[in-house]
Amino acid sequence: MKIIDSIHKDAISSSLEAGDKIGVLEELVKPMADISGSDWKELARDLLARESLGSTGIGGGIGIPHCKRKDIDSMILGLGISKQGIDFDSIDSRPVHIFFVLITPEDGAGLHLKLLSRISRLLKDHFFKERLLAAKDRHEIYSIIQKEEENLWGGDD
Repeated sequence: MKIIDSIHKDAISSSLEAGDKIGVLEELVKPMADISGSDWKELARDLLARESLGSTGIGGGIGIPHCKRKDIDSMILGLGISKQGIDFDSIDSRPVHIFFVLITPEDGAGLHLKLLSRISRLLKDHFFKERLLAAKDRHEIYSIIQKEEENLWGGDD
């Protein structure tokens, strides 16, 4: 499973406006809720509940908030860029600029882990992160991810 197969262009934001953790999660899930037919407040609540177990701010300016839901049939992936950075209780105490948000069906643990692994691998590349941060719009972000995955994995699923 490639990232590009799960991400929705409508769930990509090149310029998040929120200034805090709750606000950024709400901003990120609104388009994802529209895509899934879920209530955005419930999605935000579930992501915050997951955050209460331990921050998904993994360091290096990256956050990967995620949760599982009973009412979701297929994986939904969103991405947001915060130019100013958000205090997200990251393990390195630095602001988060790149957010990948993953919402999966409750029974989708295998795909969930595989996608988290792919996201983590892409984000280890400093130049990839820089390209994401410099992207002008969602279409450019989508294209950057698509090209990077083709370079790393070619036609592999």
